[in-house]
Amino acid sequence: MRQSLIRLNNLVTRLRRPRVRPEQLLLLVPHCLQKKTCERNIRADIESCGRCGRCAVAAILELRDRYGIRVELVSGGRRAVAAARGSDIRAIVAVACGKELLAGLRAVLPKATLAVGNRQPEGPCVNTTVEVADVEKAVRWFLGLAANDGERT
Repeated sequence: MRQSLIRLNNLVTRLRRPRVRPEQLLLLVPHCLQKKTCERNIRADIESCGRCGRCAVAAILELRDRYGIRVELVSGGRRAVAAARGSDIRAIVAVACGKELLAGLRAVLPKATLAVGNRQPEGPCVNTTVEVADVEKAVRWFLGLAANDGERT
């Protein structure tokens, strides 16, 4: 049921066809993307990431740098909602587990949001991962960029 509602949200968002500038787009990612064994404290500051490539955080930061979007690493729903409610945010790409995505989608309505589920190979909230290509597709879609180049659609 959860996945169906998330897919429906993504469909409705795409039908609305919102396009935004990079500074109006927020990419929300959960702290659990960081490997548990990592010694860096990216919860306090995502810039602390050493970009070693052992987790998806380095790739997320590369997306931020490439597209000029905002990224917030969040440790829970309240922080995510607070970041998403900023008046300068017009669209959101949210990465999380199904339960958190569904709660977050409700909390940020009517802002346009595309949800990308994370994978939990070691269980909830531990060493999760995400298909970064799917995140990038969502980012590019909001920015109105064609699938294969930097041209606006």
